[in-house]
This record gives sequence, C-alpha cells and structure tokens, in this order.
Amino acid sequence: MTPEQHEELARSLFNRVWELMESERTPAQDMEMVHAAHASRHHWAEAGPSPVRLARGEWQLSRVYLTVGRQEPALVHAHLALQLSEEHHLDAFDRAYAHEANARAQAEGGRRGAARRHLVEARRLLDAIDDPEHRALLEADLATIEP
Repeated sequence: MTPEQHEELARSLFNRVWELMESERTPAQDMEMVHAAHASRHHWAEAGPSPVRLARGEWQLSRVYLTVGRQEPALVHAHLALQLSEEHHLDAFDRAYAHEANARAQAEGGRRGAARRHLVEARRLLDAIDDPEHRALLEADLATIEP
C-alpha cells in the first residue's frame, strides 16, 4: 500500500470508531470499535511519521477502551498519547487532550489525585489554544470528567 492509501484507511477507520462510539452498540460492535481503533492507529504509523496522528490515535484508543469498560488499557494508551505529545512538543491542543485522556482514565480507576493533576494541566493548556472551536471541544470534554 502507498502512504496515501494507509492515510485514507486510517482516516476512514478513525471516523468509523467515532460513529460507533456515538451510537448504541452491541457487544460485537464494541469489539469492532476496539479493532478499528487499533487498525486506524496502525495505518497512521504506516502512512508516514506524524507524531500528531500517532498521539491522536493513542488518545482515541484510550477513549475506546474506557467506552467498553477496560480501564487498564485505556491508561496505557493515555500514557502513550502524553508521552508522544511531550516528546514531540506538540501544540497545546494535543498536549491538553493527552492530559484529558490521562485524567479520564485515572478518574475511572479511582485515582483522584492523579486525575486532578491531569485536569489542572489540561485546563492550564486551554489558555494557549487559539482556535475557539478547539477550546470549546476540550472544555466540554473536561467538564465530563469527575475525579
């Protein structure tokens, strides 16, 4: 496959995951969602080096695992999203979302202190996000996390 074909497949799978996440799913669709998120992340890597895409793929995997009630792998992928965002000095939006993923996974695991620390950092990064649509999206997601 060409890098462009990998990119198109990654994008298509990423969007399919969102469709599934936003719908009422059967257990089979839960598994489809998990597999599609992993496949999307794989194809982002095959499309060419893009730390932003990889971090967003890890973020999506974390959210998917929480959606299906699997906190441990959610935490692993949230950590990977944060690691990529810091290592590659991604912009405030992606760093904030990496902290959002960690806050959400930590909160689900009952680790209130860690969840609060990540929430504080994500909120701090809000000030550096210029795009009002991105700010609103992040603010809405952060409002759904209760440590």
